[in-house]
Amino acid sequence: MGREQVLDRVVVVLVRARNPNNIGAVARAMHDFGFRHLRIVNEYAVPFETARSAVDAAEVMAGAVEFASVAEAVADCTMVVGTTAVGERALQHPLVVLPEAAGKIGSEVDGEGRVALLFGSEKTGLSNDELSYCHWLLTIPMEEHEEIRHPSMNLGQAVAVCLYELVRVHGEVAVSDVSAGADAGEVERLTVLLTEVLEKTGYTKRHPANCDEAQIRRLVLRMGVTANDAPVWMGILRQVLWKVRE
Repeated sequence: MGREQVLDRVVVVLVRARNPNNIGAVARAMHDFGFRHLRIVNEYAVPFETARSAVDAAEVMAGAVEFASVAEAVADCTMVVGTTAVGERALQHPLVVLPEAAGKIGSEVDGEGRVALLFGSEKTGLSNDELSYCHWLLTIPMEEHEEIRHPSMNLGQAVAVCLYELVRVHGEVAVSDVSAGADAGEVERLTVLLTEVLEKTGYTKRHPANCDEAQIRRLVLRMGVTANDAPVWMGILRQVLWKVRE
């Protein structure tokens, strides 16, 4: 796995980041380690020009792209990884510590995939709905202190540590022959189709507790559908819908 592959195929996605200086700190960390793809998901425009902490990161800031939703921001990514400090949250995803996560991300990149690293807001992190777009979660192991209930890093630090680890292990991952995973856009289309099949066949009425949109999305992600398999599954589901409507 080459360094350039990692730098070009890993996308940093900031979800509901509120402080322009925190965004600037993220851009600086990206610049320092050579990463260049920054995406911002926010309900309102972020005043990038006030990001004073983005020292020497003008190119990263200039190339930052804003999106209205997580779904749009990760649509072209084959692996979506959410970050969390865990705390008391009941997780619905596999949780991987950073050193192991770096290897998994490297394998995906080496297989021609694109990986989105999601970081939530400074105060609340990623919501359950935002996490539903993730294949698995990454956490940074930290020392526990009695006086601190849930240790966590600030946004700029967390991004810097994650990117450093990716760069550090870039030469340690073996080449993978596994087909690249379906990108998030295909996963979302598959989720929509599966939801429609469940509705048309009456499953949602009989088992409403199993049919929350986020649950279905997580189910599809756990299937690990490849880019080659996604069109096949969508074709199968469309055929089911056609038969149901007859």
